[in-house]
Amino acid sequence: MANHKSALKRIRANEAKRLRNRYQAKTTRTFIKKLKHTTDKAEAQELLKKVSSMIDKLAKKNIIHKNNAANKKSSLTKFVNAIA
Repeated sequence: MANHKSALKRIRANEAKRLRNRYQAKTTRTFIKKLKHTTDKAEAQELLKKVSSMIDKLAKKNIIHKNNAANKKSSLTKFVNAIA
């Protein structure tokens, strides 16, 4: 257990950040699943804009790696373009 006041504060701050990051990542995953189950092209394109923005925000905050974000966006764009 931490002995210093600053270390205790750091533990609290890290926990708050961990929960926030987890919430944002989980929300993004949920939207990705929603996009994958969409069959309507217009709806999929709207969702893609929203999901791409969410993925960019995760990458900007280093919650996911920037290359991981690029790969996700690329595969989702391919998926949306393939919808008839």
